[in-house]
Amino acid sequence: MVKLTIKDIARLSAVGKSTVSRVLNNDPKVSEATRQRVQEVIEQYSFQPSKSARAMRGMSNRVIGIIVTRLSSTAENQVLSNVLPLLYAQQCEPIIVESQFKAELVREHLAFFQKRGVDGVILFAFSELDESDLEGWQHNMVVIARNYTTFSSIYYNDTKAVNLLMSHLYGQGHRQISYLGVSDQDTTTGYARHQAYLHFCQQYSLQPCSLQGGLGYEWAYNHTSAVIFPEVSALVCATDTLAIGALKYLQEQHLSHIQVCGVGKSRLLQFLFPKVLSVDLGFDQVGEVAVKQLLALLAHQPIQHYCLDCRLVI
Repeated sequence: MVKLTIKDIARLSAVGKSTVSRVLNNDPKVSEATRQRVQEVIEQYSFQPSKSARAMRGMSNRVIGIIVTRLSSTAENQVLSNVLPLLYAQQCEPIIVESQFKAELVREHLAFFQKRGVDGVILFAFSELDESDLEGWQHNMVVIARNYTTFSSIYYNDTKAVNLLMSHLYGQGHRQISYLGVSDQDTTTGYARHQAYLHFCQQYSLQPCSLQGGLGYEWAYNHTSAVIFPEVSALVCATDTLAIGALKYLQEQHLSHIQVCGVGKSRLLQFLFPKVLSVDLGFDQVGEVAVKQLLALLAHQPIQHYCLDCRLVI
């Protein structure tokens, strides 16, 4: 079977070679009708761009796919803001897609990346995503937020993060500390952080009071009242996003005596409530480590695992 070139795809699509390149590069300036016509030809002939074809795009011969869980995630956007400049500095071209916490979407994105000849992938993982869903990408993928044994991984110290908050609050004299978290179905942000809270309460003979549910600040705003009663003097939130919702509720209820804490060192939380205690999980380091790990993989170096350290932000 003859291998098609960009010139062939352009001829079959009745467009110029530059238009095909822009479609491959997801250029938003290409009209939807033209994009669809070119994509149909690409899929019909199972076209994969060659190294020389990539060079025609005006970038390098490396294209990096990035799969985020959701574009609205403040934590992942904080990481992305560090990843992208580092990729550009290496003359790599990023393609960003969203998984929406769906394993089937991740598989679809990886199939798309394979067709487009993507060199490497940075993936923000989630609990429902198994290593088997990523089969075949072990040597050119870096996973963020989960510690997969067969993939280069960068993950957070969720247990230490909550222990830092609880130890600080306990040292300040707080003895009734409530917890607002994410569902235990999430093994890291949910289960690991919740278990750290429960273990600390057990170790220091504190009465636990926790509620778990959604990821958004709206959920926190609507459910904070369930973990607040007269004896409560502090509230630990599994994420800074939950802390923002809880703080808004407490502010409206004029409950200013309750110390609220979060995890993530969100810029928004620090802007809205600068005195709130939070834990820096190391988001600013993730970009550098992820890009370094990915470039090492592409240079045929071994798979690596990296647990980020965390610290209190007071």
